[in-house]
Amino acid sequence: MKKRILYGLVMAISAAFLGGCATGMKAPIIGGIYTNTTGPEMATSNIAGSKTGTSTCEAILGIATGDCSIETAMKNGGIKKIHFVDSKVKNVLGIYVEYTTKVHGE
Repeated sequence: MKKRILYGLVMAISAAFLGGCATGMKAPIIGGIYTNTTGPEMATSNIAGSKTGTSTCEAILGIATGDCSIETAMKNGGIKKIHFVDSKVKNVLGIYVEYTTKVHGE
């Protein structure tokens, strides 16, 4: 009985560790070995603008840094009114993960 509990605990911890931060990322599809996908986050009824702004976060070996917020992407692109927001996820074995927010607007 104790072996089963220990085995279950080890499996749960391993799954959480191996999943890394990539499992928390929103993407249309997440590959177990490699991911490089772009997908929608949100859209508004505003007319499409000509400006684009991006913001990026990344994680290497489980240490995550950066600011991938919509607010930062708006500042980086000089955007006042959002038309739509996309996100891009790049993941290599959970060792390297990059998340980019791309805001389109005027």
